[in-house]
Amino acid sequence: MATDRKHEYRITSRWTGNLGSGTSGYGAYSRAHECTGEGKAAPIPGSSDPAFRGDPARYNPEELLVGALANCHMLWVLHLCADAGIVVTEYADEAWGEMVEHADGSGEMTRVMLRPRLRITEIDRAAEVAAIHDRAHAVCCLARSVRFPVSHEPAVIS
Repeated sequence: MATDRKHEYRITSRWTGNLGSGTSGYGAYSRAHECTGEGKAAPIPGSSDPAFRGDPARYNPEELLVGALANCHMLWVLHLCADAGIVVTEYADEAWGEMVEHADGSGEMTRVMLRPRLRITEIDRAAEVAAIHDRAHAVCCLARSVRFPVSHEPAVIS
């Protein structure tokens, strides 16, 4: 019988937005920050959503959450297709997420929709790929960990 294994993930988030007076006022500081990890190629430039005084040229936490869900799903689909002998030659996902901001200023993600589009070498196996997406969704650790619905609308293209 297999046993559960634990994995740890470490990331460093560092605020880089002190404009000289720290957080002396809501508009006095930048929301700029960087996420780094040991041995990683480059930092991820972050900020808050532009609606909250963030830099639109940087990734915000909500976008990164949607991206993490899309990436986890993709990696599972690729793995399961390889196991099934289905050759994927292209994969792209235009994922979308919704965050609701409440009157008290709090917010929460309410849903994420994944829209993966993939190309396979044997188009007659498209129905199998649809089932693989369902399986990937069921085993993705991130989709299993969030309390809002994560849906997917996959399409196989020829």
